[in-house]
Amino acid sequence: MRSAPRGDGASPVEVSGISPHGIWLFLGDREAFLPFADFPWFRDASVADVLHVERPQPHHLYWPNLDVDLAVESILNPERFPLISRERPKRLQRAAGPQRAKSTPPPRRPRRR
Repeated sequence: MRSAPRGDGASPVEVSGISPHGIWLFLGDREAFLPFADFPWFRDASVADVLHVERPQPHHLYWPNLDVDLAVESILNPERFPLISRERPKRLQRAAGPQRAKSTPPPRRPRRR
């Protein structure tokens, strides 16, 4: 008995639309919406990176250019997956990064009298 080639059995995935509010996907015979509020990884991604989606297994989606993996179930039934990534605003990311050492002025030389 031979195994099926990798990727067979998974229905195709297609990005059918991108709006200011999120992404529309066709998942075989279903259509799903991924709002940016719940899936913030896609908000600032390029169109080309969002369009490059793979479905290696029927229950798994992968965006290789963004390194994002999602279970199809988490898209179709988000109420079962209440934990949502909280992307930090860019201004907080910079503030939370490594702190630079404050430069101190050179010591004062005592005055001659």
